[in-house]
Amino acid sequence: MRTMTIAPAAEALDIGDEVIDGHEEVLYCHDEESGLRAIIAIHDTTLGPALGGTRFKSYDTDQDALHDVLRLSRGMTSKNAAAGLPFGGGKAVIIGDPRTAKTPELLRAYGRFVDSLDGRYVTAADLGTNSDDLDIVGETTTHLTGRTAGAGGAGDSGPATALGVFSAMRAGAERLWGESGLHDRTVGVEGAGKVGGVLTRLLLDEGANVVVADPDPAARERVSAATGGAVTLAESLAGPLDVYAPCALGATVTVDRVTSLGARLVCGAANNQLPTQDEDAALHAAGILWVPDYVANAGGVIHLAGLERLKHEPDVVTADVRRIGDTAREILSRSADAGIPTGIAADELVAARLAAGRG
Repeated sequence: MRTMTIAPAAEALDIGDEVIDGHEEVLYCHDEESGLRAIIAIHDTTLGPALGGTRFKSYDTDQDALHDVLRLSRGMTSKNAAAGLPFGGGKAVIIGDPRTAKTPELLRAYGRFVDSLDGRYVTAADLGTNSDDLDIVGETTTHLTGRTAGAGGAGDSGPATALGVFSAMRAGAERLWGESGLHDRTVGVEGAGKVGGVLTRLLLDEGANVVVADPDPAARERVSAATGGAVTLAESLAGPLDVYAPCALGATVTVDRVTSLGARLVCGAANNQLPTQDEDAALHAAGILWVPDYVANAGGVIHLAGLERLKHEPDVVTADVRRIGDTAREILSRSADAGIPTGIAADELVAARLAAGRG
């Protein structure tokens, strides 16, 4: 007989309830047969079922995994609310090295745990998981999004993420430089992956000068080939830039870094761009315009949720992704009018939408 246990994380990990304060439900899942250990965090379902990806990662301790999933699930509440989606925020982590621990049996077991929540949590891909994995998870639950096109999913969400970042960046450029926007501006794209590559093409079409930085020479060459050599390549970014677009690792946006690049606008696809929340106020004080990450990079979740969960037509979903630019304009205006950092202005927008959802 299969031994599957699911319990409140505070109880399973022997921690105080205050650690998970503010979350509606946090569950520790263990399947002895497959070796699965996972934590599912449901932060807020005011606007609808909690939607957020599953991260598969090694952690030093289970408590480290817990802190990560709590932080990530809070972020999904903000991202989905700012995007205008009828979904709340949630996230999950599977504890282990995906290179060695990931098996079809484990993924199916994880799907059973997701399914046991009766739709309160809808999962998707994240670091360490992909659409192929979700096809297997989907064998034991329907509460997911982001499967391969062959399995009835929406396919790659990278282009939609890039389009959302571009729309938000154009809103920021118009505020700084007027109608000319990004034309003739120098944009440094950090990260030559799928999102960075598509973003580069959009920027070139807009008339921007683009520098693409990535430590991987093969990644740089792929972008160069795709753009006919129209971009400047670098191992790492250096100034002068007008716009800094972090599309790789998080925690790279600091006043010192952005000032050294000469950039006046920061807008990219990376998650958790600020190493600390203090940087939000510091950027504001330095006159640097930052489009909050969870606003700019929501195109992927809009794409997946719109096509798979809400069953919208592709052109409707594309229009929804482009409206990230309108959301960015609203936040930037709120920031300027109230004299507050853009991160605080975005959080106020999220709070207002959650309050409206509560009635």
